[in-house]
Amino acid sequence: MPEVHYETQDGIAVITVENPPVNALGQAVRAGLAEAFDRFAADGAAQVAVLMGAGRLFLGGADITEFGKAPLAPSLPDVIAGIEASPKPVLAAIHGAALGGGLEVALGCHWRIAAPGTRLGLPEVSLGILPGAGGTQRTPRLIGLEAAGRMIASGKPIRAEEAVESGLIDRLAGGDLRAAALAFAAELKGEAPRRTRDLPAPQGDLSDLRAATAAKTPGQIAPVTALDAVMASTRLPFDDGIAEERRLFRHLLDTPQRAGLIHAFFTDRAVAKVPGLDAAPRAIDHVGVVGGGTMGAGIATACLLAGLRVTLVERNAEGLDRARATIDGNLDTAVQRGKLTADKRAGLAPAFATEMDALAEADIAIEAVFEAMDVKREVFATLDRVCKPGAVLATNTSYLDVNEIAVATDRPADVVGLHFFSPAHVMKLLEVVVTDATAPDVTATGFALAKRLGKIAVRAGVCDGFIGNRILSAYRAAADRMVLDGASPYAIDAAIRDFGFPMGPYQVSDLAGLDIGFMTRERLKAEGAPQGRRATFADALYHAGRLGRKTGKGYYNYTADKRGAEDPEVERIVAESRTGPARALDADEITRRYMAAMVNEAARVVAEGIAARPLDVDAVLLHGYGFPRWKGGPMHWADAQGLDTILADIERFAAEEPDFWQPAPLLRDLAREGGAFADLNRKDTA
Repeated sequence: MPEVHYETQDGIAVITVENPPVNALGQAVRAGLAEAFDRFAADGAAQVAVLMGAGRLFLGGADITEFGKAPLAPSLPDVIAGIEASPKPVLAAIHGAALGGGLEVALGCHWRIAAPGTRLGLPEVSLGILPGAGGTQRTPRLIGLEAAGRMIASGKPIRAEEAVESGLIDRLAGGDLRAAALAFAAELKGEAPRRTRDLPAPQGDLSDLRAATAAKTPGQIAPVTALDAVMASTRLPFDDGIAEERRLFRHLLDTPQRAGLIHAFFTDRAVAKVPGLDAAPRAIDHVGVVGGGTMGAGIATACLLAGLRVTLVERNAEGLDRARATIDGNLDTAVQRGKLTADKRAGLAPAFATEMDALAEADIAIEAVFEAMDVKREVFATLDRVCKPGAVLATNTSYLDVNEIAVATDRPADVVGLHFFSPAHVMKLLEVVVTDATAPDVTATGFALAKRLGKIAVRAGVCDGFIGNRILSAYRAAADRMVLDGASPYAIDAAIRDFGFPMGPYQVSDLAGLDIGFMTRERLKAEGAPQGRRATFADALYHAGRLGRKTGKGYYNYTADKRGAEDPEVERIVAESRTGPARALDADEITRRYMAAMVNEAARVVAEGIAARPLDVDAVLLHGYGFPRWKGGPMHWADAQGLDTILADIERFAAEEPDFWQPAPLLRDLAREGGAFADLNRKDTA
């Protein structure tokens, strides 16, 4: 079936792209468009053309299957230039979305009409590149320099209603888009083409926006480079501006950041395809949540926003009142941020109960109570009694053994871990923790629920901390050892922020609460886990009542500065905890140790099957732990550095502290064989 269809109706050529699922602009579509517009130019019966997309949207961007391959003719810029050069009027009729190359095609048309609610945007910076088919030159000519700069540097789409106001499109369609487009096209018969390239060059300067963008996206090069391309529209003739856009586009294509962002893009899609899992999920409509604290209320909020029926159970009326207030606050914030309309907000609320019997008809029950094994086992024994046959029983534990929780029931095959991240209605990551007995369709149900909630799900095996928190414990231990050796917590935070994390480990501790770390250390000690060098300075802060933001003081002092100020008292406590002479560690050494510990533990997690593939680790760290997206995730980053380099660092550190710095066998073997973690991704996804 051809990807581009041509038909005429009352002197109007209707050119329709049909390349499901998203009408991506692959080579066949580009060639089809070029052929269709050649046909239109030669068609004496056609006075105007309407370009449309079949299916759920107008045109998508580039075909992702062509990423990393040699370009095939005709190029998208050439196709768009051919459309714009048409001697007869061309109208783009847009619905659903026109993003990236799809919008650039529409900008090459002479007029644009869109269905209400259509999203239009140029999100290329999210892939480490910039609009490379005229977007940086045509957009500012249509909507002005500042508006174009904001749209392109942020990559955020706008709605058709806003696009009409800005001049990006000419008209909103009322009712049926095809009918509205044909009526508009009839008005255009005999009109001379209105080419965007012929509009006056925009005036102004983007220095302030460039500086603000650089501050908002530290370390990233695509957003500011995109603004440089937009600025070229003010000083260069159109064709020269296009040439400068292409030069900057090709420059970004060759950067490590582009490679990292493309890897992250594909990783987000690959994690949903669990090797060996082909079971159909169970139906989920009614969700029960046990526990109305911050996490339970966040889970309930996420389910409500996804259109699910929710019942929340708390022990008493006071607990329900707190849960109700938290959920109301979450939903009100969603309205304020434009994520939810006021009308839809009015009808959203869970059912509340103090008895577990209220969950008798729930399709899935998610436990989010205190992080203690005896408490969770008691909850699951009750769920086993009250929930209907076939209901999924899920725990939101962050560390505890889900196998042990499962055997508190008579149906361990129905039990799965669903580790949400706080705040649960905002954070994208969901670890689906599969026990020894979890049924395949229960695992599939976890992934289906994640998709319904708009989250990235990653399959994890059972161990202390699963994927993310287990790796976190390793690189956080490396940070604590650096403090004991002489580094300031503030120097470590600064080095990790410079690497690209939004926060350093001690800022994260203050946000989570130092009591969480203390209780984890105490639990591991009681369980007989090897202790090594304990972070006694962290214990001292806990005993001093410095629990972080919640108490106004932790590693930082928040009493005068809500962002947190360095505190000499912390430096004193840290100094008293050191048992040997302090030595200086520069930012490079701090980063090397921190990242080596992260990659080394991640290699163990993959080798043990806790994570199915290295890309699963990348997804967890990207979406749950603030790893800089433009670096692709720790496994991709390690491949880029060279695994032999990482191994050499670990072996050097092992000379000082061999008990802690033991190279993971997988890392050692890959490094010595000249291999890479990416090789394992390709093997498992082939």
